Formats: sequence, C-alpha cells, structure tokens
Amino acid sequence: MLTPKKVSDSETTITELMIPAFANFSGKIHGGTLLSLMDKVAYVCAAKHSGNYCVTVAVEGVEFFNPVEVGDLVSIKASVNYVGRTTMIIGMRIESLKPKTGVVTHTNSCYFTMAAKNDDGELTEVPGLILENETQTRRFAEGKLLRKLSLEKRELLKSDLKNIYSGDIRKMCDGEKCELTY
Repeated sequence: MLTPKKVSDSETTITELMIPAFANFSGKIHGGTLLSLMDKVAYVCAAKHSGNYCVTVAVEGVEFFNPVEVGDLVSIKASVNYVGRTTMIIGMRIESLKPKTGVVTHTNSCYFTMAAKNDDGELTEVPGLILENETQTRRFAEGKLLRKLSLEKRELLKSDLKNIYSGDIRKMCDGEKCELTY
C-alpha cells in the first residue's frame, strides 16, 4: 500500500511570459499554446504526486473566460484534485498579470486526467490523497463526479451511437441548425 500524500506536496505554479510567437494576428495568445503549457504543468503536478512518469489521458474541460495578450505573465496553478487507482485529476487555474498595471485576470480553468506509468510503461497505482480542508474535500468530490461523467462520455463516443435507433437520431436533429437531405 502506497503512503497517501497531501495535496500541498504536489501543488505546482509556473509563470511564463507571453511572447509574440505565441500570438495570433490580433495579438491574443493561441489557445493551443495555453493548452501546451497546461499539459506541462499537469504533468509536473501528477509526477510529483505519483513519483512516476505520467501521461495525459484526457482534457476533461477547458473554459476560456478572458483572452491572454502578448506581454502578459501567465501563471498556471495546479493541484491534484482526485485520485483513482492509476489516474489523477489535476485541476488548474490560469491567471494573467499585466506587469505595467498589476491587474490580474482569471483567464481560464481546466481539468486534465493523468495516468501514472512504471518503468515498463505499464499503468501503476498512485498514492491516496490526504484532504486537509473543505476546499480540498469539495474538489475531490467534484473530481469523482467529473471522472464518472468522463467515463460515460468515452463509452458514448466508443458506441458511435450504433445502439440508438436511426429514427431517434433523426429526431435529435429536430430544431437544430442542420438540414437532413436524405
């Protein structure tokens, strides 16, 4: 049995300057650039908790609330919110700081599911999580619900809707912005 770890043992914050090479034509930072940074931070947080190499299983949700601009300092704060047998849900809060004004803006939040692997590349068990306050307990419970929804989503996507009658599929299109031409 692995020794459980505190959430604070693996909390990670990384700050990076947003440079012109990260921007689109309007000077806003590409979402893909931010996703790449989030993936790195999720890896660091998961590796610190598990003590193993980790891989990204899924991006459970990314909400972009406000744009990030060239010159902003972006900080990504990550923590292990939930642990399963071999996986961890990493919650992240992303904020941008405008150095000249000191204005901090919550730009987005997200959840990554990471899996731990051993030296042979096989999934390996991760330590439990010691919850020390209400916020950590709430995040753990939210993570459990998020994991359940994610598994349901994966099953639905695998099914390719083959188990749903074609008439029902057609009805799902009623009132939507599409035209059925067959």
